[in-house]
Amino acid sequence: MKFGVEAPTCLAGMMYPTPFATAQDVIRVAVEAEQLGYYDVGGNDHLSTMQFIRDAWTEPPNFFEPLIALSNIAARTSVIRLTTGIMVLPMRDPVLLAKQVASLDQLSDGRVILGVAVGGYRDEFEGVAPDLAEASRAQLAAEGIEALRVLWEDRYSSYRGKYRHFENVESYPKPVQSPLPIYSGGNVEGSFRRAGELCDGWLPAKLGPDKIRSGRAKVEAYAKAAGRDPSKIATALQSVVCLGDTKEQVRDRFERSAFDLFRRSLQTTMTKGVDLDAYFDANLIGTPDEVCAKVQAYEQAGLDHFCASLFVGNTVDELIEQMRLFARHVMPAFPSTEAAA
Repeated sequence: MKFGVEAPTCLAGMMYPTPFATAQDVIRVAVEAEQLGYYDVGGNDHLSTMQFIRDAWTEPPNFFEPLIALSNIAARTSVIRLTTGIMVLPMRDPVLLAKQVASLDQLSDGRVILGVAVGGYRDEFEGVAPDLAEASRAQLAAEGIEALRVLWEDRYSSYRGKYRHFENVESYPKPVQSPLPIYSGGNVEGSFRRAGELCDGWLPAKLGPDKIRSGRAKVEAYAKAAGRDPSKIATALQSVVCLGDTKEQVRDRFERSAFDLFRRSLQTTMTKGVDLDAYFDANLIGTPDEVCAKVQAYEQAGLDHFCASLFVGNTVDELIEQMRLFARHVMPAFPSTEAAA
């Protein structure tokens, strides 16, 4: 099993208070993650502040662009993988994104995993790209993935979709990795389809082992229908991590954090019908023994990788302390030959 950490690139106001982390804090979390032996460090993606954050906090959050942050992290680390968890693909121009990601892969000697998804907040998308407000974000995501592949693989790249179009683009250098792994983020049918048909991995968030197993079956069915080998598609999961000595301590720590604001912000989408107890069950929340049992259940369900995990805390120091506890009490029970040194 592989384990990762989400650096606080765009998490203030969502999982953490505002403004939360400085740019140097983002780097500090990543360097600590590599030293602790985590496999990947992630950066999530927001270009504008969502309305629920504006309503909840008086001070605006600092959102650090993830590819620039990961480029800086690449310069301060040597082996940890660099994940976008998640890049909101409908907001990104594919020609520019292909150049940015290929450059990051070159600068990091081939350490990039590109997690992409539709995005959880339509108000952000419509604010950033109002001319595309009526567009299908699922179609934009699929076209973005297809376009990236063309730009990374062809000498002269052309693509025409419903929304994305470019002609005779010569984009060099190509990524170090061939193919550079793209993970389809999301918990819904479209994310299963994109993972099976177009991607190298499936990256849902906050699902229990049974849903991982059933989702994986759907990804495999789409892959087989597309003539692809399902065994080459990784199964990852972005989970919330909160450890404590007792159940009562864990619950108090979580409820005092800003994480429940984030959970409630997605109650019409990703967490629809999921109460707090069910949310705890579907995440790495509990005592070390309880969390180890959960990891084992996920492993048996076919999970390969806890990618860009979200560690609970109201300060950067609390976040790092949770990372250390997890590395001390959970990771040794699930060694990976691919983990960072």
